Amino acid sequence: MKPQVYRSKAAWIFGWVWMVFAAWNVWDLTAHGHLPSALIAGAVLGVITALVYVIGMRPAVVAEEGGVRVRNVLRDAYVPWKGVDDVSVTNAIVIESGDTTIRCWTPQATARERVRAASRAAKAAKSKDRAERAMAEVLGARTHADWVADQLIEMSRSRRESSSGETRVTWSPSALAALAAALALVVAAVVVS
Repeated sequence: MKPQVYRSKAAWIFGWVWMVFAAWNVWDLTAHGHLPSALIAGAVLGVITALVYVIGMRPAVVAEEGGVRVRNVLRDAYVPWKGVDDVSVTNAIVIESGDTTIRCWTPQATARERVRAASRAAKAAKSKDRAERAMAEVLGARTHADWVADQLIEMSRSRRESSSGETRVTWSPSALAALAAALALVVAAVVVS
């Protein structure tokens, strides 16, 4: 079974647009730049790129066969389906597993999104169209984060038998490496200039 990935589509698309922009700028700096200004510009570009990767592209909730993997900004968490005690949504999805509480960085339910969903539901409930009213009853004032939380709850119930592993929360090597590389560029820029 292919893992299902839930994330902020806007952040992911912006992240890839930034990566293309950064790659073009790196080429331009290496082809036409002069030290130390090119190294300083490269360091700034490297710091921003590391932050875009860590904050925009990395975070996701991945529903796998054996459990749910949460990739937050600097930490990774894995909860087997049998270990999922509760999934709730405040402004973020919160997964409870024993004494461990995992807040998912993405998808989030912002106040603006909740107001928009409530307005959409109220408008559909007043509609003369029977299908729209039925849809309003089913969806209510639900956001994307609410829908993802429902999906996770359903998967935890239906996949308990295929559950594997144990709950663990670890530092993310890729996020720490990206930030370390950005720091190395800053140090190099300071030393050279």
